[in-house]
Parts: sequence; C-alpha cells; structure tokens
Amino acid sequence: MPTGAGNLSKKGRRRNEILAILADEPTMRVKALASRLDVTTETIRRDLEELAEQGLISRTYGGAMLRAGNEPVLSQRERQLVREREAIARRAFVELAKGKTFLIGSGATTAILAKRLAFELRNVTVIAHSFAVATALAQNPTIRTIMVPGEYHAAEGAMHGAQAIRFLQDYTADWAILGASALSPDGPSDALIEAAEVYATMLRQSSRSMIVADHSKFDRMSTARYAEWSQIECLVTDRTPDGPLARALDRNEVRVMVAAKA
Repeated sequence: MPTGAGNLSKKGRRRNEILAILADEPTMRVKALASRLDVTTETIRRDLEELAEQGLISRTYGGAMLRAGNEPVLSQRERQLVREREAIARRAFVELAKGKTFLIGSGATTAILAKRLAFELRNVTVIAHSFAVATALAQNPTIRTIMVPGEYHAAEGAMHGAQAIRFLQDYTADWAILGASALSPDGPSDALIEAAEVYATMLRQSSRSMIVADHSKFDRMSTARYAEWSQIECLVTDRTPDGPLARALDRNEVRVMVAAKA
C-alpha cells in the first residue's frame, strides 16, 4: 500500500488501487476495473477522468493506460538497460546491413546502435540530429555524417526546431531509425514534442522505417505521438510484446524482431 494510504479517503484508496492495477496490467477496460474493485462503471469512469486530469494516466477507448513518466536526461538513460540496448543494436544491424543512407533519431538506444554501425559499416551516409549519434559514427572515417542544424536541446544533446525540419525536407534516406519514450497501441510517442516533430519528418523522408526500443516502453503513452503503427515497418526490441500492443502491431503488419541477449 502506498505511504500514507491509511489516511486516504475511500475514493483515494480506490484510485491508488487503479494505479497499482495499471502498473501490473498496463491497459485495462472500464468494465474489468469496475469488476475488480466492485464498483459501478460510472464510478470508474469518474476516477479515470480525474486521474487523467492529474496526468497520471491516459484515457483510451473504453479504458485507460498509464502515462510514461518523465524521462531522465540522456546521460542518465545511457547507463540504464545497457545489455538490452546492445542486444537491440546487434539485432537491428542485421536488418540494416545493406542500407546506404540513414536518418537516425536521438536517444540512448540509437546512440548504441550508431556505435554498432560505426564498427560494421563502410561508405554509408548518416543524417543525424543527435551529437551522441554523430560522435559514435566519428569512429569510422568512411562514414559520411551530416549534422542537422537547429535549436540545441541540452538534456537530449540534439537539434530540434523549424530549421531542423526544413533541413531534413531536402534529404531522403533508405532507413529512418528512431527511438521512443513510449509504445502504445496507437503508435510510438516521445516525451519531447520537439523530438517528435523531427522524428515524423524523418519518417516522411525515408523509404523504410525502424523503431528501436526496449520493453520498458511497452503499453505506455507519452506526450507526443509521432507516427501510427501503419507507418512503421519494423520494431526491434528485447522482449515479445503482448496484449493490446501486440495486437496493434499484428493488425498493422509491423514486423517485430526480438533481440537475443548475449
């Protein structure tokens, strides 16, 4: 029970229970929650609306989903789930090996993937808006790296804004390779609206598309959705999705590639 739960009202305790249930089962229908908590569906709907207003959950059609928490800055994320991200990078490279031009988004997983590309590829072109990605690619002098201009976002170490969007519109690529703060049945999303705008542009400018994201992003919603699953060719991750996310991926014919840990 959460700290101080004993002093909460009946409604407060019930809403804590809703959050606990969603933590274990990230998407729940109103009827299932009502049955679990032995209250009416109208009561659950009021609870969900108030929790959504507080920014704790996102309402979905007929139910609710936990919102992704605020992401740590990039330097912190780079120290988390390192083995999982490295496995994702190895699996992603198998799919990307024949590509010649790449648009790569910012993030901890894409930065690790950039290191793998620098080690494995020769004579390719990468267009990046992330300094971590560009720095990783600099280890390989045969890779031509084009840095996107724009407004610098210090916490993410990346360039965003209108100038970045205009610049990207003049380029095309074989692949857009993007990370995500959250993966919901509606599509991938990012905590930064500015990053989502860059990602959406990269998708439009690429022939093929790949999302690289670990299991902690499953069945969550973040601030800005940048694509629907129908726009995404493949997802490379470290665990097999299930539930509503898995059904959405299957319905939209997204190929899911699960990385094997070393």
